[in-house]
Amino acid sequence: MDLWDTVEPPAARRLVAGAVDLFAERGFGGASTRDIASAASLSPGAMYVHFPSKAELLARIVLIVHEAACQVVAGSLVHAEGPAARFRALVYALARFHAAHQRGCRVVQNELGALAPEDWVKVRELRRRVDALFREEVAAGVARGAFEVADVDGTTRAVVSMCVDVSRWYRPGGPDTPEDVGALYAHLALRMVRALPC
Repeated sequence: MDLWDTVEPPAARRLVAGAVDLFAERGFGGASTRDIASAASLSPGAMYVHFPSKAELLARIVLIVHEAACQVVAGSLVHAEGPAARFRALVYALARFHAAHQRGCRVVQNELGALAPEDWVKVRELRRRVDALFREEVAAGVARGAFEVADVDGTTRAVVSMCVDVSRWYRPGGPDTPEDVGALYAHLALRMVRALPC
């Protein structure tokens, strides 16, 4: 399923998809509303029917990506039991997400600074939720003697940053699938917390 499938009506969905492609290629500042409308096969004025401004279109994209990532990461814990399995599931889910949705995720990471303050508030809350899930699992693993970590917050930050950075270098169609990336990053992250037999 594509991240933009939930956007309605179809014309708005085409605008979102077109904007993601253009923002990925030219940056937020390098793509005009006319370019975005053209990419969606719409007239220049049609964009404003669905999005009052280019900034609001970007905010919608950023929110969609963050909501989806939050949902995927939280859902990864449903069938995972034990500190190592739960932490592995989180890392796999977040790294795989950033590979599977590389273009949208890369736009988000590159263009966060263009968000209006009120939009950043919503996004920051979603980012905090994801960070909290990781921090809670690392802390729980330490408390149970399953992980050996000197700095829970610092380790959490490093692991989440590592997963998010996948969107910077990953290229669809390359030798590694999103699942390959997820599995490798989960393996590396367990080494970072020095997972111990419990």
